[in-house]
Amino acid sequence: MSNISERAIVSPNAAIGKNVSIGPFSIIEDGVNIADNAEVHSNVLIHSGTTLAKGVRIFHSAIVGNEPQDLKFEGEKTTVEIGENTVIREFATISRGTKARNKTVIGSNCYVMSYVHVPHDSIIGNNVILSNAINMGGHVVVDDWAIIGGMVGIHQFVHIGAHCFIAFSARVTMDVPPYILAGGSPLGYKGLNVVGLKRRGFKDEQIRNIKNTYNLIYGPEYNISDAIKAVKDTVEMTEEVQNIISFIEKSERGIIRK
Repeated sequence: MSNISERAIVSPNAAIGKNVSIGPFSIIEDGVNIADNAEVHSNVLIHSGTTLAKGVRIFHSAIVGNEPQDLKFEGEKTTVEIGENTVIREFATISRGTKARNKTVIGSNCYVMSYVHVPHDSIIGNNVILSNAINMGGHVVVDDWAIIGGMVGIHQFVHIGAHCFIAFSARVTMDVPPYILAGGSPLGYKGLNVVGLKRRGFKDEQIRNIKNTYNLIYGPEYNISDAIKAVKDTVEMTEEVQNIISFIEKSERGIIRK
């Protein structure tokens, strides 16, 4: 049985699952889908086209599924999808997609802190942490297990790799490869995210192969293309090494430097 405040406004055309809580003064528009065990606190606005999976928690005054901040938007029907057990904290804003991608997606088990803006057509993976007051441009991709520090600004179309950690107040204008620590101004490679990797069960040999790969990529001897060739010639082609190579070869903005 759901617990919906009599002071909430819930469209009869919204789909509400079992054991859903909706606080006072929240507004749930037509076409919203809220799955079982979700919590929507007070003063939350959830626009049409939004889907919340099981166990999602949205806190006071967040806005989900609002119109994209994009001059090319022409009123097309697009969506926002929030994965299971993700938490959206106070005053966060999550815009739906445009015709470029048709949707904005945040995966499962993410933690989106206060005043974060997730813009149109962005894809956030699983187990991602977006700290307070992160602002990003459209079409950003953040892969699984990335952690981004507070007050970080992220340029549109940037790709942030899995298991990386970006330091507080960084300015991200180029792609950030997986498994690394990134910090400084301009943003640069500061080593591996060893603590995070060990917490997630990476073995010493896996971490060693990742380190050997980045020693070549960020060392003084090679440019990027020659470094990739050297990695392929000298480093064991584990899954992690292949992920790094694939990320760099597909990068459209180029990767951060040391």
